[in-house]
Amino acid sequence: MGARVLSAVFNPFYLPTVGLIVLFTLSYLSLLPLSYKMVVLGLVYIFTVLTPTLLISLYRHHQRWTLIELGQRERRMVPYVISILCYFVCVYIMESMHIPHFMSSILVVALMIQIFCSIVNVWWKISTHTAAIGGMAGAIAAFSIVFAYNPVFWLCVVFIVAGMLGTCRMILRQHSLSQVVVGFLLGCIVGFMVLFV
Repeated sequence: MGARVLSAVFNPFYLPTVGLIVLFTLSYLSLLPLSYKMVVLGLVYIFTVLTPTLLISLYRHHQRWTLIELGQRERRMVPYVISILCYFVCVYIMESMHIPHFMSSILVVALMIQIFCSIVNVWWKISTHTAAIGGMAGAIAAFSIVFAYNPVFWLCVVFIVAGMLGTCRMILRQHSLSQVVVGFLLGCIVGFMVLFV
């Protein structure tokens, strides 16, 4: 039960919203008006959580699959395509609205992680949960260089959560140890490279 709850709480779709909340709280972006921050968070939530969740749920019900059946490697491609399109639309809207680069870059990281995971999924199932939390670790490392702050505390928190999350995915028999570890490393590399380069 606890493994299911933790997997749901740290759903990959939530991490862009969480990343923006952290950015709005711990960086100079905290000086932005609350109304502006709420508009950005609302936009991101609609296109990275609400829309893909609803569309994937409709697809799953149409196919009459359980969540476990949807988790099979060969059935994950359509959900990947749905989430990639939703993230792409969100990035496009943010760029059209001239939202500051550091905000849209979080979405670009999430989009790139989705794309890389979908490519790997063609041959081998990979954990998007740990890829997403790995992306957060990479983003924290990149932002620590850009904003010149000590990231050790936040990296420790992310590593602990990543370990718990990876363990939960294995307990639920959704992934093997190698799928969890490779997902995390992929997320770390993509998160760091997209933001730092």
